[in-house]
Amino acid sequence: MSLPLFLVPSLDVSVLDGPEGHHAADVARLRVGESLLLSDGRGGMACAVVAAVGRGRLELSTHQRWYVPPPAPRLVVAQGIAKGDRGELAVQAMTEVGVDEIVPWTAARSVARWKDDRPLERWRATAREAAKQARRAWLPVVSPSVSTSVLAARVTFVLESSADVRLSTVDIPATAAEIVLVVGPEGGVAPEELSAFTAAGAVPVRLGDTVLRTSTAGVAALSVLNGRLGRW
Repeated sequence: MSLPLFLVPSLDVSVLDGPEGHHAADVARLRVGESLLLSDGRGGMACAVVAAVGRGRLELSTHQRWYVPPPAPRLVVAQGIAKGDRGELAVQAMTEVGVDEIVPWTAARSVARWKDDRPLERWRATAREAAKQARRAWLPVVSPSVSTSVLAARVTFVLESSADVRLSTVDIPATAAEIVLVVGPEGGVAPEELSAFTAAGAVPVRLGDTVLRTSTAGVAALSVLNGRLGRW
């Protein structure tokens, strides 16, 4: 069984307290002599042993540190804002399979509309917890929501069920610093949005012969890219 991971601002810590300390001491009930992982979310990792336990806090003895380089190219998913908890489900699963950045996209067919930052903060909290679950060294970025015109400048591929090319066979830019994939909301990508993306150089791609939900399409696409890029 892998060691539990806790996120810290810096690896130079001897006491784990706050929300992470509460989870470690009061929820996970770690005891003296047990080991755990620490991550700063920016590639820094450490292995520590519990030296003492208090209410909502642990005293730690760190005995090993290492650094995990950032993946290249970065995998970015522009996720169409969906209704209910589908967006958060997508964020959770995409984080677990290795997405490096998630960009909430205000699509024409998005039923839900964000009126404040609370949905964004929920996405960020979901990504944080999923990164801990997956024992990730790098915490994915969850960027502020963007419009189609802003997003078009970054897009590499657009998931579109009617596309002629499969993601499993499409040419991947050899020197790209990032691969940006667009996933539409429940109603898919509108024709005018697809035109804007392709005019900016994006390539429409499909996964297979079936249509996936917005909450699972990005996960499936990331799995294909992980295999093709040798990340898995």
